[in-house]
Amino acid sequence: MKRVGFVAILSLVVAFGVSAAASVARASDEGPDLLFRKSTDFKLLTPNDKLSTYGMDDPLIAGVACYYTVHEKGGVAGMFGVAEQTSDVSLSCNQHGPISFKEKFSQGDTVISERRSLLFKQMHIVRGCDKKRNAIVYMIYSDRLVDGSPENSTAAVVIRPWGGENDVAKCADFTKD
Repeated sequence: MKRVGFVAILSLVVAFGVSAAASVARASDEGPDLLFRKSTDFKLLTPNDKLSTYGMDDPLIAGVACYYTVHEKGGVAGMFGVAEQTSDVSLSCNQHGPISFKEKFSQGDTVISERRSLLFKQMHIVRGCDKKRNAIVYMIYSDRLVDGSPENSTAAVVIRPWGGENDVAKCADFTKD
């Protein structure tokens, strides 16, 4: 009788892990692009821990792309999609064309949020405007339901003329604050 209970619980865990992995795969179809992964350790029977680098365009500001690297845990918990990921992150953002604003934004608006654990942890990329220096500033950080993490990274994109253009957009004209 005990064996049947163990098999039922194991089946539920596997089914839950598969559905969690499928939901992560669906979410990534709409989110940032996975550029590459590098293993950071070796695990014999389960997936390795990896560093994964993603790229994304700012949805409100044309001409800006951001790249970030996050740690993805392997092992049994990582295999089933239930591992709580670490808060170690890095971020770089660059101008890759003429910058134009699609709409106004508030200081600290969320660009993207991504779950980093099954229930309690999320990673966020937020943006703001340095009006004095005409720069768009991005910050990546993670938070938890109970207590957050001080791990973060910041990147700035100074708005410069592109190509033969002399007119430069002012981020101050597109902030709501």
